Amino acid sequence: MLPILGALLPVIGTVLDRVIPDEAGKEKAKLEMQAAIMDAANKGMLAQIDVNKTEAAHRSIYVAGWRPFVGWTCGAALCWHFVLQDLILFAAACAGHPAPALPKLDTDTLLTVLLGMLGLGGLRSFEKVRGVTK
Repeated sequence: MLPILGALLPVIGTVLDRVIPDEAGKEKAKLEMQAAIMDAANKGMLAQIDVNKTEAAHRSIYVAGWRPFVGWTCGAALCWHFVLQDLILFAAACAGHPAPALPKLDTDTLLTVLLGMLGLGGLRSFEKVRGVTK
């Protein structure tokens, strides 16, 4: 269920309970309102998908290249956090050089962005397997 729908339904139910005394009428009105909210949310999501398609097809790297940029940035940050940082500290310790404290990354935010992008990438792969795209 959409978060906005979950927030609106109790409010709508309370208003309808006060306005419509008939139980059958209340339930019918609640279902109609729920359907209208879902329809509006779906239309918004479909509009965003159209915008995403237009952006991805654009010839300019400044329009179409932001998704790959974010992907490469997340990949580089994960490489730094989980691989390079430890290797640098290990190599410095083996060489007998004291290493300064290396910067730590906020992996919670990083993983949120990366997992969202990987989810989108997974859907794209699913479309390719199903033969929806060329």
